Amino acid sequence: MDEDLPESVKKCLDILEENVEILANLEYDLDDEKEDELTPDMGLHNLYDMTEDVAESVKIKRAESNFARRQAEDSL
Repeated sequence: MDEDLPESVKKCLDILEENVEILANLEYDLDDEKEDELTPDMGLHNLYDMTEDVAESVKIKRAESNFARRQAEDSL
């Protein structure tokens, strides 16, 4: 029984490693869907500002995802 434990833990860690990125991407996609909202009669300056906000948000979310992935890898 004790001999099987390290192999079981390794299998669990492998499964976790495979799924961390998938789960992060799902969370990212769900958050994006929540933020999708149509706003009628927007001016060009509003669209420009929104575009900049979206670009910054994507960069922040990507950085958070990469940070979480690195933390998960470091804990292995």
